[in-house]
Amino acid sequence: MDVNGTTPGPGAPTGSAPGPSSADQDQPESADDASAFGPAQDHYQRLWNPHRMVYVGGQGKPADGSELRCPFCRIPQGDDEQGLVVARGERCYVVLNLYPYNSGHMMVLPYRHVSDYTDLDDAETAELAAMTQTAMRTTRAAYAPAGFNLGINQGEVAGAGIAAHLHQHVVPRWPGDSNFLPVVAQTKSLPELLADTRRRLAEAWPGPDPRTAHRHT
Repeated sequence: MDVNGTTPGPGAPTGSAPGPSSADQDQPESADDASAFGPAQDHYQRLWNPHRMVYVGGQGKPADGSELRCPFCRIPQGDDEQGLVVARGERCYVVLNLYPYNSGHMMVLPYRHVSDYTDLDDAETAELAAMTQTAMRTTRAAYAPAGFNLGINQGEVAGAGIAAHLHQHVVPRWPGDSNFLPVVAQTKSLPELLADTRRRLAEAWPGPDPRTAHRHT
């Protein structure tokens, strides 16, 4: 019996796990090959989040705070589905967070490239507040969360990932959504793809069809 508790087959060396044949050694392992991810029978389930490496490595983060390099300035100029835009207003728009704390994590932000809350004019301030309220109502209708975290991180020292363009977070919360997984493993389990979340929220958003709403250029 070998180290995995199984009986070795004919020709297999006693006390060692079966390895690839010489014919297989030149073949690259594919993601579909279960053997590439460790022992098949160890009583553990694994949550693979390779997309998080983009965030960890800082890929796509603007090199500076200029409007030219700002992703929040580029997003409204493109397609709503590709940009994860949920809704558009006259002065502000709503977009899903690409690296969400929870499913349904939205950001409300002005089209104008401003960094500080005090830089908003009266009309932008009013629409930012109104769209934040609508984001909460829409999320309640689509997902029935138990609560929310709302907040603006002002400056990198306060935790802003892109400090040059003001954005307000709207994060739905459920009982038990903070557990050992993000605390111990720095991994967040998300039950729904971003494209599906965007579609559900855009369809639930009240008012005109977001696809025909104001487009910022």
